[in-house]
Amino acid sequence: MRSVLIICMMLLMLTTQSQSVGSQMAQTVMHIWKDSFSLDAKPAKWTYDMGVLLKGIEGQWLNTGDGRYFEYIQKQTDFFINEDGSIKTYKQDEYNIDNINNGKILLLLYKVTQKEKYLKAANLLRDQLRKQPRTNEGGFWHKKIYPYQMWLDGLYMAEPFYAEYANLAHDDTAFNDIANQFIWIEKHCIQPATGLLYHGWDESKKEKWADSVTGCSPLAWARAMGWYASALVDALEWVPVNHPKRPELLSILRRLSSTIQQYQEKKSGLWYDVLGYNGPNQHRNYLETSASCQFTYAIAKACRKGYIPYNKIAVAQKGWEGIMRTCIKKSDDDFILTGTVKVSGLGGKPYRNGTFDYYMSEPVIDNDPKGLGVFLMAASEMELLSDASIGKGKIVMMDNYFNRETKQDAFGKTIVFHYKWNERDNGGFSFLNHIIQKNGATTQLLEDGPTLKNLSKASIYFLIDPDWPKENKSPNYITQQHIDALYSYVKNGGILVMMANDSNNVEFEHYNQLAQKFGIHWNMNVRHDVKNDQFEQGEVDLSKASSVFKNAKKGYIKQLCTQEIKLPARALYSENNEVMMSVAKVGNGIVFAVGDPWFYNEYVDGRKLPKEYQNYQAADDLIKWLLSQTRND
Repeated sequence: MRSVLIICMMLLMLTTQSQSVGSQMAQTVMHIWKDSFSLDAKPAKWTYDMGVLLKGIEGQWLNTGDGRYFEYIQKQTDFFINEDGSIKTYKQDEYNIDNINNGKILLLLYKVTQKEKYLKAANLLRDQLRKQPRTNEGGFWHKKIYPYQMWLDGLYMAEPFYAEYANLAHDDTAFNDIANQFIWIEKHCIQPATGLLYHGWDESKKEKWADSVTGCSPLAWARAMGWYASALVDALEWVPVNHPKRPELLSILRRLSSTIQQYQEKKSGLWYDVLGYNGPNQHRNYLETSASCQFTYAIAKACRKGYIPYNKIAVAQKGWEGIMRTCIKKSDDDFILTGTVKVSGLGGKPYRNGTFDYYMSEPVIDNDPKGLGVFLMAASEMELLSDASIGKGKIVMMDNYFNRETKQDAFGKTIVFHYKWNERDNGGFSFLNHIIQKNGATTQLLEDGPTLKNLSKASIYFLIDPDWPKENKSPNYITQQHIDALYSYVKNGGILVMMANDSNNVEFEHYNQLAQKFGIHWNMNVRHDVKNDQFEQGEVDLSKASSVFKNAKKGYIKQLCTQEIKLPARALYSENNEVMMSVAKVGNGIVFAVGDPWFYNEYVDGRKLPKEYQNYQAADDLIKWLLSQTRND
């Protein structure tokens, strides 16, 4: 009876604290590694563990909007990155594929800050991949000192960075190479009878651990399969949806997810360190934490992204319950993550022969950085589940036709920018994009002018800051045809979000012709003209608009225009008798209007605003409210 009660209490803790457990563990990480990333009391070194850990911290930043997480990521990375982009302790000529993993953090820092040193450092890692020794087929060697060997681990270390870099650099040809790495290693390492994957493969078959016929190592190590599963879901984010090899990657992921489910230990929900082992001393096998976190992360993310059938989310939920019940201890103010094997490899000195006895000989430790990193990644994904039902199956579209400013990027390509879903710098909407996906919906850009046909799948349509000649020499203006389409869209049940700007930054004439259909007129003025960092000049009392903003009490908006309204529009938020936000009910749909883009990254991601301003929470409140107004058909 007592054990049942303990389990029930743990499950209650899971349901009531799941949104905070990641943040609490992140605080533990930031306490252990305050100043630099040093392991085993040795000087800090450029190592893949850091990248795993910081990727986990990034998830908490996205899920909370707490800028301290980003500051920590930047501080730990800046310890290694010089102003010229060189990387302390990194040696390219070692051709160690583990060293590529931290490149994902460099790309994050570059995209957010636009600082050139991070891109230069990422270029060094990309250059290593160009020169990395390969098997005769084309697979990356794991390290120069491990010739002709591919390990499952290496796919995680290289491919997600490689894919994100290729996306940034417009290098479409790279995706063939990326896909092939996954395809080749599955072909060589899979056990046909079980679907499990061997830890590594030696093309030369010269290693002592390599089977003389297949070249494979003897056993399936769970964390290696976890690296591979995580690599697939992370790389797929960047592989173009129309790439001819994407379906094959999705097929691999579906096969892999079924195998992961098959080998989940039924009672605990966790996974053994060596999977499918039935030989001598099998009682020594143990449930391993880091692999369990990786499998939970990979399955949860694959379900959220629609890569595998959503009913497999039960596998991730069971895994997460097991992790929370079995792998977490509390000590003073910190959490302790137990049960992570410190390392397991193949070959080297002393020699690692890949046998069961070898895997069982490696130490199992508390608060291993790799384990903590993948725990945080799993926590972030599981936190996303709590709000996902409200937006499931719904599409949030953003205009990419009226707001279409262009610039040249670092690779000389002309790109559309400013207030776009995937932009991570100050003027982007990547945080709002994450909040929308956190609430279960998906996002799209609408490249053409709105019509009833191309709006038919949109539950919500964002129209933000239409261009005028100052921003775009040939702007696309809102015409009567667009107005008619948008009015019908709303009347038929669509949700239209209109965000203007101050008088120096938006095209008013045509935008007002649309707004007036809903009883709204944008005034050519500027309010909240904040001077320097006098944030109180931009304060908004969101408790006055609690019908929409259920949780946020104090927000911040800088340099917005006011509105004149008449029915069907009604004021949602006003100051000094001037309307700043309004809502209009038209037919079966709704219009929400505010005189500023408001929720762009600079004022949502926690890096600039004092914590008292709850713009992240306000954005989440607004998205929840908008999604709750949409039709369910």
